[in-house]
Order: sequence, then C-alpha cells, then structure tokens
Amino acid sequence: MSLKPPLSDLPIKTADSGFYRGFSINVTVISKIIISLLVVWCIVWPIQAGALLGDWNSVILANFAAWYIWVVAAFVIVCLGLALWPAAGRLNLGTPDEKPEFSNFSWFSMMFGAGIGVGMLTFAVAEPVAHFGSNPETIQGITTGGEADNVRMAYKWSFLHWGLGAWACYAIAGLSLAFFSYRRGLPLTIRSGLTPLFGKALSGPLGHVIDIVAVVATILGVAQTLGFGVEQFVAGLTRIGIGGLAYAPDAVNAAGESLNGSATTFGIIVALIVIMGASTLSALSGVGKGIKWLSNINMVLSILLLGFFILFGATFFGASAFFLGIWDYVTALPSMSFNVFKSDGVADSEAFKLAQWQGWWPVFYWAWWIAFAPFVGLFLARISRGRSIREFVLGAMIVPSLMCFVWFSWAGGTAIDLELNGGADGAIFGVANSDKIFAVTSFMLEPISQWLSWGMAVMIVVLLMTFLVTSADSAVLIVNTINAAGDEGPKARPHILFWGAALAFVVGGLLISGGTGAIQTAMVIGALPFSIVMALMCISLIKAIWNDGRREAAGVATTIDPDTATMPAE
Repeated sequence: MSLKPPLSDLPIKTADSGFYRGFSINVTVISKIIISLLVVWCIVWPIQAGALLGDWNSVILANFAAWYIWVVAAFVIVCLGLALWPAAGRLNLGTPDEKPEFSNFSWFSMMFGAGIGVGMLTFAVAEPVAHFGSNPETIQGITTGGEADNVRMAYKWSFLHWGLGAWACYAIAGLSLAFFSYRRGLPLTIRSGLTPLFGKALSGPLGHVIDIVAVVATILGVAQTLGFGVEQFVAGLTRIGIGGLAYAPDAVNAAGESLNGSATTFGIIVALIVIMGASTLSALSGVGKGIKWLSNINMVLSILLLGFFILFGATFFGASAFFLGIWDYVTALPSMSFNVFKSDGVADSEAFKLAQWQGWWPVFYWAWWIAFAPFVGLFLARISRGRSIREFVLGAMIVPSLMCFVWFSWAGGTAIDLELNGGADGAIFGVANSDKIFAVTSFMLEPISQWLSWGMAVMIVVLLMTFLVTSADSAVLIVNTINAAGDEGPKARPHILFWGAALAFVVGGLLISGGTGAIQTAMVIGALPFSIVMALMCISLIKAIWNDGRREAAGVATTIDPDTATMPAE
C-alpha cells in the first residue's frame, strides 16, 4: 500500500457574520461561560469557593501526584530524543527553505519574557531561600535547614523546578503546533497537534473539547503567574512610597493568620487595573509591535538587574552555586524526575512530610507549567517558524534553563550569602516572598544612598510591569487565536477587551477568595485534562515524524503549501 501525503486540511467551522465572525462559536462561547462562572463563584461566594478549591486540591494531590511527576519526565525525554534523532532534528518548522522571522535576540527575549521571565523576580530569590530552609534532605535529616551544608540542596531542587522540565512542557506544545501548522498548513490551534491520532474527527466536538480545555488551562496558568506578580507589584509600589496597598506586617486575617504585608483588596484592584489596562493596549497592537517592543525592554532591564547581582552581590558565592548546582541537578535528575514520595497517612511522619513537600513544590510546578503550555507553546510556535526542530529544542529548553539557573544562583545566592555571612539577620528571610528581592537590594543599597535604593526599587517595579504586561497581552492574543480556529490575524477589539477583563477578574476573584493558594488550586485542577492532551501530543508528534521519514524515502511530499493543501487521511 502506497503512502499518502499527510493530512493538510482540518476545517473548523467559524461564524461568517455577526459578533463572533471568524470565531468558532462552540469554543469561544463555552470557554467564556466556564471562565465567567468561575469568576462569579469566587467573587460572590469567596469563602465557599476557597474551601471547596482546597478540598479538590487535596484529592488531586492524593491521586494524581505520580501522574504529574512522570508525565513531565516523559516530556523531557521526548524533547531531547527529537533533538538527537537525526531524521527529526533537521526538519524545518516551515517549508524547507524558510528562514526565521525574528533575530535570535528578539526570539530569546520574547520566549523568556512570556515564558518564565516574571517568575524570576519572585522566585529567583524566594525559592532558593525556601529550599535553603526545608527540602527532602532536611526532612530526612541529611542536611540542616538554614545552614551552610544545605546550600547545594537548595539549588538542586530550585533548578529542578525551573530547568528542563518546565521548558519541556512548553517545547512539546510549541513543537506540535509549529510542526502541524507550518509544515502541513493546519490551523494554529491545539487540536491540530493530534491529527495523526484522530484525523478529521478533530473538526467536530472532539476538537472543540480539546481547544476549550486549552483555553481554560491557559487562563488559569496565566492567572497563577499574574497572581504572584500582582502581590509583588504591590510590594514594589509600597517600597517606593505608595502606601495603603498592602497590609501592615502585624496584620492578621479572620482566622488569626498573619497577612505579612500581602496585598489588600484595594491594592489588588489597583495593580490589576494598571497591569491589565496596559496589557490590553499592547495586545491591540499585536505580536510584531507591542509584545516585541516590551520584550526587548524587559530583556535589557533584566540584564541590568542581573548584572547588579553578579557584580555587586555574592559574586563568588553565586558562581559556586551555579556550577555546583548544575552538577548536582544533572546527576540527580533521573531520581528527582521519577521518584514519587508516598505518604503513610501519619501526620508529622517523615513519609507524610515528604509527600506533602512534593505536593507543595514539584507537583504544583508541573501543573503550572502544563497549564501555561498552551499559551507559551502557541506563542513559541508563532515566533519560531523557520527554525529546525533541533534549534527549537536547544533554544527553547537549554538556553532558558541556563538563564533561570543564572538568576537563581546570583540573585538567590546574594540573599543567602547576606543572611549567612553579611549580617542581614532576618532582614531578607523575614519578609514575604513577594518582597524578598526588594529586601535584598534595599539591604545592599540603603547604607550607600536611600535614593539609590529607591531608584533600584523603581527599576524592579518597571521590569516587573513589563514582564506582567508581556505575559498578559500574549495570553489574550493566544486565547483569541485558539478561539478563532488558529487564525493569527487581527481580532475585533471587543474580544481582546473581554479576555483582558476576564483574566483580570479571574486573578482578582481568586486572590480575594483565597489568595495565591486559591489560584494555585484552580490551576492544578485545570492543568489535569490538558496534561492528557499533551501526552497525546507526544505520541502524535513521534508518529508524524516517523511517517514523514517513510514518505521522504518513498518520494511523497511532507510539507504542504496552505494555499494548495489537499485533504487525504493521515
């Protein structure tokens, strides 16, 4: 039996006229209903919403922790395997002679800014500090929390969460979308990545469900990022002298728990108005203008801030953390990637604490990156057309991982070194996570000049805002692309405005109902169905590349001009 050309036409019905002209009504309307119900639920019944989300989170952690751990390990293996596989690595994500649209600098800037950039400002300091205090080794008594012998363990686990696993989630989604859209002329939407498995059936309800799952996961994944960012944005505004946006350090909630400088409801509203207003304006200008411009700005500011930590922070401590951390991370990666801690159900036992820690950290992060994958993956696909699979994997996994490691080593290393050896005496460790990076720069610069310290805080706030705006406006454009059956063209303003407002209300509603913990729980829940879609993407991509190799050997075309696409079965 002769090989047929690949499927190159996947019709998705869109409205021909009216308010939803150009959009898939099934995907768009149902997505809007789901997100709207979530917003109303969290804002009208915040206490009940927070309690129920907490119960659901416990169920998921008890039953699906192993799935999250193992599926992300599989993503890493598939990505590296495709890059090393000669027949796959050389394939162009486009027509054979197509060249990339963006320079390497702009490509890395947009990729890093929209992918994890905003997380660096919160977690580059906060996470190494957290693991320096507690991690599986301290729970098992191998190292001592808060002491010098625990520094390497802090970095091993930090690198796990922000290294290859994170970027493999994005790379799988991005590779799948770019491969099937730019090599085969299929719509730039999530369902296209499963055509080798389900074929033309994806034109109907099955495809609609897949795209709806992707839209909901995207909104919740980006909401998680914005939730952390809003808390930090408020902390930064408070640092530069804009008061009334955060609780005093000694404030407590109704349950008697310390609020420790977290954002007030008023602060959340102010931050969201500023961030989402700017992001919506940027989204209206499109990826080639607003997003590219903002990405280049935040890359330059990031380099300046990182340079400050490297040159004036814990230079040698950071270098040691970087190189030793990479060694510890690489050598321990297999065990960290596959080991699942099982709870014995006995509170305060070692097994219980280890399982609890894994739920708080790796499982949460894997769910976050999976929920973020439709957004970042589709965005990566849009900016990576014309690059080879090998170039894409190396660019989208190795380089960003190393950048994250650099940030964690010198920004977080400076904080740890100042507490261990620099006399900080709790000035850094004792503040909220959202405030830690400001505490580090303030401790370093206040003795020199208050104005210098204030200026650094302003720069971090501006950098944070550009990261948040880039993430938010990219998410709005991506969601509209999925809703429009993969159409990358300009969208009607009302739809951009709706999703900008919806994202703001999701973040605000979840923060008000239960803080960042509520967003975390909603995101872990939303990521679960999309993790199944991504696992199928891996199988689909491998099958497609294998069949393309057979087609090339038989002289059958494997790349399709969208203007002359045919409609055979896979």
